[in-house]
Amino acid sequence: MATRVTQPTDLLDLAGKTVGTTDWYEITQDQVNRFADATGDHQWIHTDPERAAKGPFGGTIAHGYLTLSLAPQILADVLTVDNLTAALNYGLNKVRFPAPVPVGSKLRASVSVKEAQQKPAGIEVVFGLVYEVEGSERPACIADAVVLYR
Repeated sequence: MATRVTQPTDLLDLAGKTVGTTDWYEITQDQVNRFADATGDHQWIHTDPERAAKGPFGGTIAHGYLTLSLAPQILADVLTVDNLTAALNYGLNKVRFPAPVPVGSKLRASVSVKEAQQKPAGIEVVFGLVYEVEGSERPACIADAVVLYR
């Protein structure tokens, strides 16, 4: 169940708290191929299943940036902010990709509010995102995503 707040200023009360964890998303080869087309990153480790089967991961893996690009969907799945004018991606403070995301695996993310501050432009929130792959001991991605709510 998603956390729901009635207005952006309510986000200030979530600082230091866990917002939620998404359901599992399956990562497909089609999704990886479409991301490769959109970004121009057609490295074989992502797009050539036959060659990747003989590579270091035993198959194709998702782009790290594909994993990261799920952040807006992840946030929408765990947090609803009513009565806002806009939610703007403001940036990233830190991103790491400690483990690969094999195509065909399932991925989910937990979200916490690391910081929330009133700024002249709105409420600035730093979300801690930890992406995990089903069955993997290490996270696939750890990111601090900054969103500005107005």
